[in-house]
Amino acid sequence: MGWLPVGDSYEISLVDGKVAARATGPRATGRPLKTLPKVLRDDPEVDRLRQLAQWLDRHSAECLARVDGWVVSSLPVPTGLLARIWPDPAWRDALRDLVVLGDDPAEPGFLRDVTDTGDLRVVNLDGETVRLSPASAVLPHPVRLPDLADLREFAGELDVTQRVEQLHRGTWDRPANLKDRDTTITDFRGTTVPNRLAARAATLGFRVSGSQVRCRVWEAGHTVEAAIWFDEDYWDSEATLGTLSWSVVEGPMLRLTEVGPVAWSEGMRMATALSGALTGTGEQS
Repeated sequence: MGWLPVGDSYEISLVDGKVAARATGPRATGRPLKTLPKVLRDDPEVDRLRQLAQWLDRHSAECLARVDGWVVSSLPVPTGLLARIWPDPAWRDALRDLVVLGDDPAEPGFLRDVTDTGDLRVVNLDGETVRLSPASAVLPHPVRLPDLADLREFAGELDVTQRVEQLHRGTWDRPANLKDRDTTITDFRGTTVPNRLAARAATLGFRVSGSQVRCRVWEAGHTVEAAIWFDEDYWDSEATLGTLSWSVVEGPMLRLTEVGPVAWSEGMRMATALSGALTGTGEQS
């Protein structure tokens, strides 16, 4: 944004998300000052700019959360909607370089631009920039990407940085040797985690309800919720994790063999993150 005059000697602006000032006058260098002058700290214009910065931070977080939801549930997003939100830097930063699918699910590409008519410009695995014109686009969960290894390698070559976890999101495959009657995972039961489990869960984007930490995904036409139990004393003492299970929201508990690939992966990702175990990509959570 531009610089706004304040008083007789200064201008203010947002620089890297913070209020900055620079001196005006014939000897001014034009460079932002290292600290905000004391005379400006209580100025109404400075306060309004601080409030704008706070709103922009909240807006950016909301955009990231919404796009993360699209990725987790692999929801089709109308390209007309993408065209409307793309000019907004917060939305653009959240969407840029995510893997996107158009009409052909076998042709993934990295999203680089959206035109005002809703056309997508993507870089495909051949390194070519192509133009797609689907009615809607999918930002798929990584378990739904058959070329995941190739996409991760190519992303490294392109020096791609995704604001929303997609390609390097931890993933877990459902074991093939599950028994039909089983409804819970006991791998994490008895794991002791540090203080303030509720705060840790919220920071990681999960919901706490009663004695459970939960996450939801939309899959196969249903909202499926993964839930892991923990002991009651989670505010001021160490918490101990219990069993992990899945259920249809406002529906029955699912047998493990009925859990879809995305719901399984996201439930295991949640439990692994809370337990501090290694993630699906081999990193400490």
